Amino acid sequence: MKRRDFLRNSVPAAAIFPAIIDGYSIKAFNNNSPLLQALMNPAIDTDHVLVIIQLGGGNDGLNMVIPISNYSGYYNARTNIAIPEARILKLNGNAQTGLHPKMTGLQTLYNEEKLNIVQAVGYPNPSFSHFRDTDIWMSASDSNVNVTTGWTGRYLATEYPNYPEGYPNATMNDPLAIQIGSVSSLALQGPNINMGMSITDPTSFYNLINGIEDPVPNTPAGHELAYIRKIAELTNQYATRIKEAAGLVAQQAAYPDDNNLAAQLRIVSRLVAGGLKTRIYMVSHHGFDTHSQQTESTDTTTGNHAVLLSEVSAAIKAFMDDCKYLKTEERIIGMTFSEFGRRIKSNGSMGTDHGAAAPMLLFGKNVKKGIIGNNPAMPTGASVNDNIPFQYDFRSVYASVLEKWFCVKPADLQTILFKNFQSLDIINDASCTGNPNGPVDAGDNLISNYPNPFTDTTTIRYTTRGGHTMIQIIDALGRVVRTPLNNSNHELGNYSIVFDSTGLPAGVYYARLQNGTLQQVKPILKVRG
Repeated sequence: MKRRDFLRNSVPAAAIFPAIIDGYSIKAFNNNSPLLQALMNPAIDTDHVLVIIQLGGGNDGLNMVIPISNYSGYYNARTNIAIPEARILKLNGNAQTGLHPKMTGLQTLYNEEKLNIVQAVGYPNPSFSHFRDTDIWMSASDSNVNVTTGWTGRYLATEYPNYPEGYPNATMNDPLAIQIGSVSSLALQGPNINMGMSITDPTSFYNLINGIEDPVPNTPAGHELAYIRKIAELTNQYATRIKEAAGLVAQQAAYPDDNNLAAQLRIVSRLVAGGLKTRIYMVSHHGFDTHSQQTESTDTTTGNHAVLLSEVSAAIKAFMDDCKYLKTEERIIGMTFSEFGRRIKSNGSMGTDHGAAAPMLLFGKNVKKGIIGNNPAMPTGASVNDNIPFQYDFRSVYASVLEKWFCVKPADLQTILFKNFQSLDIINDASCTGNPNGPVDAGDNLISNYPNPFTDTTTIRYTTRGGHTMIQIIDALGRVVRTPLNNSNHELGNYSIVFDSTGLPAGVYYARLQNGTLQQVKPILKVRG
């Protein structure tokens, strides 16, 4: 067989196409089988868009969202890197919590009621491994289960069940999802095929829309590469749609220079405004693994972490301004995530080590302004092993977005996320469905215990609004070590349960109450008898 015939026959129908938009190489995943079937309509007709920002490396949430109400505990745990209290950015209507001083853009969005902060997001039994934790967040699996599909991929497979057979079509002629700045991740992997396409850098994007191809060497291998590209372009109808959408947007609002995240978000805004029906965009910003030199010794508001947070804040603010300018802000919400947070106590290298829970940020005109959850509880004399216990399971955030932004039915939610997770009050009710219960006053004491400290047993008292109620005991490493009350249905009222700690070593633990959309975490102390 001649090499060209081999290449022609080996180029799959679901071709991987290296195209170019804004300098980012595009790998579009589609199918051009001649056996196209009847048009496949999505299960839910919506023009809503979700933008997911990955903060790669494990972001230090305590230095991003700072607990003013427990500033002394925060400062004592990390005196060498703590942000001075006078420099913390204040938030309108919330004197308990503030932002890193370099995050003025996000401060403005919060005060404009376009930012929601979900405190202490994590999951039971974290691994503290970059690779494993990233897989867990991408797949939405339990930490002891390996899953080869992603949560957004499973969602898109539910909406477009026969993809890629019959796509693109008159109803959905655009990519289902687009990732910028990387190859398509596990998050977009569906049960049978990756449901998205990737744009590896901004240069590729602009080359595509300007009709510029990367040069190939004048060698036999280069000639074959050019041929593969030609075949791929012929089979890739998505490239045409992307160029059409980008061409409809002649002008955008200003974005900061030398900011890679801003460059990625600028592409997202342009494609949304150009009319793509793509539902999910993923972008990323890396460098958050700040084991050392997280801050400058002479000014803790500066340094590596400050630069990263400044770039994230400025990029999101510019993106939201652009969406407003292009009149697309009603369609878009975004959220950030990182594979884990950092430890409560800083290390001797002016950095922080791998930890457990950290805040997530949700932004957009249709997110509910505010802070969900309480500032993290920090023990007096925190050690290098102490972690922030999770208040919210990250899959609760996913479930809330799917249910209230993409209008996914409860039965489909359980299929996508494998089990039921609490819904959070983070998106405006009118977007899809609302939460009949209002937010909980952060001052409400929903869970307590007596005696505290205790030796072997203690009585946990808790208040529930009724319905699904659970109590978990979490250790200092963020692991769920006991579940005294598991998935029990309650009537509205006050209850108590005896917690037997036999077999657990003395130390600080956290009792976590989950009741529907509500949760609260209470530090408890076991001492030697």
